[in-house]
Amino acid sequence: MIILGIDPGFADMGYGVIEVAGNKDRCLAYGSVRTPAGEPIASRLSRIYDELSAIIEKYRPERAGIEKLFFSTNVKTAMLVAEARGVIRLCFEKHALSCMEVGPAEVKIAVCGHGAAEKPDVQKMTRVLLGLAEIPKPDDAADALAVAITVAHTRVAVERNARL
Repeated sequence: MIILGIDPGFADMGYGVIEVAGNKDRCLAYGSVRTPAGEPIASRLSRIYDELSAIIEKYRPERAGIEKLFFSTNVKTAMLVAEARGVIRLCFEKHALSCMEVGPAEVKIAVCGHGAAEKPDVQKMTRVLLGLAEIPKPDDAADALAVAITVAHTRVAVERNARL
């Protein structure tokens, strides 16, 4: 099964694509979609949609995960990220791709085993779990891979419980 993880952002949206075969997760691709500051908001949102569509068409994921929006003190940034999340969700819908929303604590538990893990711990464990030589860069891509791992592990747990 191929899973796409997304760390939503307006200026920089991280993505990670993994393949799950049995108990083994393998990284297929990761990176970020950057939108240039100074461009109109609609153009930046369109770029997110187009580049995410290309990623979906190239890797043909069967499932997707997106990190829930974390509100900070910067309301303007939060609103732009919320708009980007809407475009991402629309893109998933147009590609008939089911999406699971995961919170930061869920990602920390799935990747590190506890909800109090720090960001560097999550990035290190993402590297280890995927057998990568180094921590993926940029940080948004590492976070997106962690989201994909969370979806994979949650899916396995749900399927296992359904059989009991």
